[in-house]
Amino acid sequence: MWGMMDLTTALTYIKGVGPARAAMLEAKGLRTVEDLLAYVPFRYEDRSNVKTLTQLAPGEMATVIAEVRSASASAFKRRDLGLFEASFTDRSRGILIGKWFHGGYLANVLTPGLKVALFGKVEFDSYAGQLTMLHPEFEILSDEDDAAETALHLGRVVPVYEAVSKISTRVLRALMHRVLAEMPPEEDRLPEDLRHRLKLPDRWTAIRETHFPPQDADIRLLNAFRSQAHFRLIFEEFFWLECGVALKRSKARTVPGISFALTDRVRERIKTMLPFKPTGAQKRVLGEIAQDMAAPRPMNRLLQGDVGSGKTVVAAEAAVIAIENGYQVAVLAPTEILAAQHYFYFKQLLSKLDYVVILLTGSFTAREKVQLKKLIAAGMARVVIGTHALLEKDVEFQKLGLAIVDEQHRFGVMQRFELLQKGVHPDVLVMTATPIPRTLALTLYGDLDVSVIDELPPGRKPIRTEHRTADHAERVYSFLKTQVDAGRQAYVVYPVIEESETSAAKAAEKMYEHLSQEVFPAITVGLMHGRLPSDEKEMTMDRFKRGEIKILVSTTVIEVGVDVPNATVMLIEQAERFGLAQLHQLRGRVGRGAAQSYCILITERMNDTSRQRIRTLVDSNDGFYIAEMDLKLRGPGEFFGTKQSGMPTLRVANILRDQEILEVARREAVAFVAHPPSEEELRRAIAYIRDHWQRRYGLVTVG
Repeated sequence: MWGMMDLTTALTYIKGVGPARAAMLEAKGLRTVEDLLAYVPFRYEDRSNVKTLTQLAPGEMATVIAEVRSASASAFKRRDLGLFEASFTDRSRGILIGKWFHGGYLANVLTPGLKVALFGKVEFDSYAGQLTMLHPEFEILSDEDDAAETALHLGRVVPVYEAVSKISTRVLRALMHRVLAEMPPEEDRLPEDLRHRLKLPDRWTAIRETHFPPQDADIRLLNAFRSQAHFRLIFEEFFWLECGVALKRSKARTVPGISFALTDRVRERIKTMLPFKPTGAQKRVLGEIAQDMAAPRPMNRLLQGDVGSGKTVVAAEAAVIAIENGYQVAVLAPTEILAAQHYFYFKQLLSKLDYVVILLTGSFTAREKVQLKKLIAAGMARVVIGTHALLEKDVEFQKLGLAIVDEQHRFGVMQRFELLQKGVHPDVLVMTATPIPRTLALTLYGDLDVSVIDELPPGRKPIRTEHRTADHAERVYSFLKTQVDAGRQAYVVYPVIEESETSAAKAAEKMYEHLSQEVFPAITVGLMHGRLPSDEKEMTMDRFKRGEIKILVSTTVIEVGVDVPNATVMLIEQAERFGLAQLHQLRGRVGRGAAQSYCILITERMNDTSRQRIRTLVDSNDGFYIAEMDLKLRGPGEFFGTKQSGMPTLRVANILRDQEILEVARREAVAFVAHPPSEEELRRAIAYIRDHWQRRYGLVTVG
């Protein structure tokens, strides 16, 4: 078995793993040796300075090997910091005190007589007259540890791994070491001239040195993930991703698609439908889309536009082109609420043209669904709007020509693929209101052409955003009243917390009663939340649009697609509970008319991150800047919702930290696919991406 280990070996078969540990590793997505080697340290510590206790001097970083003498949770609980102290000694008879705040859990860990390695900064506690370490890193050593084992964890630059469930960094370190020692080096798949030109170490050296850096390694570069070994692994990950994207793109260019005719009649119908004069940006973007639709290959376009820039109108224009050419249009939305909003909006826009628009979501009864599906299959329904329910096997279109996908990053590449199976390569228009920084847009949607609507409709004033704390509610209400008295309307929004619509609905109901009965008894206040039946929602929205309801109390159901130009105040309660993108979306519901609009953020309990979020909004109206900040505050995993299927799972690389490496990798990948050194080399690369990277990157159509 042992001479046979390779990258595909399951971790269960590795000495020291066993079924229990294998299950913990598997839960973290680590199944094979290859997965394990891609689990790189998240930081490094220089523990080469090993001393006995009597050699320690205050102010230095040092590693000591000592035995626990006594341990106790300190008696005085200063504001309940739960200080835990342990004293250590070694052969030199020196004494060292270790202190940990919130360290109560250590009482069962650091028991007298235990042998440990401590690493940290030595300080002199003049009050007690002793040498101490505050929050030292520690690892428990067993008596069986031989010198080689100890040398692995001490006396060198040591890799520190994030623990996997109950598997400590120390166990992971020993495991990596064992695997690296027994593995035969793997073949390097990066094109050779590329390696020479960029002076990259070979793959095997890079893996070894990322886990166990050489003695003279620069600790700063290691911790910045910028050692040569790191650079090589990060570059490689991006390189194969970008090659996959470039291949997909060139393949999509060769598939036969529908060539939609742009006749005078089409242009006339579009003019009839438009509710207002389009902006220059809207015209430009429609031009790009129309040109794509006329071409005999499938359109794959991403339509980016900030909140309120009129993306949906452009999508509706594209729909008219498809319908006038005798095709059907599918509009896919991530949630039922959004699907319903698109439905109202499209119905309103397209009603002038007498097209049948239908809504299909999971919550319809089986009987309703059968009826709707018949309309779709017969081609009666021109525009079909829905959630994932549209992707079910038994939804058949008579002639699907255009698919409009809303908020792409909640729909993975796979789902786009499923949708495409329903037509003869329909054209695809993906809409997103989350302005994605360019580097990212090119990576995530590398197979799409990007159109950006970068100007707001004319006559709009920038919205003023203000932050108030909950104790200023009275002042805020009196401001609301002055706006209503001046003939304007307002929204008051509550967060839906942890997906529980019910609690948010309750909060909104309570607020509704308070505002309508006590604060504004003379003003018509309306209530809107996800629990209401849809005809009631429609009626409330309608009354708000017509101006009968002056103040609309609502949970976050109004994020998208509500257009009431007369509404000038967006009051957001518990604003700290919303994400940046969501707050920016909500703010975009006002400022749609000519009057000055306001967004007031009311907060109850803030932490540092929510403070930064609120500050970002008060400072800026620019969706792209806000998206950059959002990305920085939340990190890529959170920003895209880690589980969402569209985001490639990167292991070593990090889209935020490594943007400049991503740029280099993209350049190289595009050049490699366009002008490969040889056909053979390109074929090998395609096979390699297919076998190694396809599953991880969600690249469905490579090769």
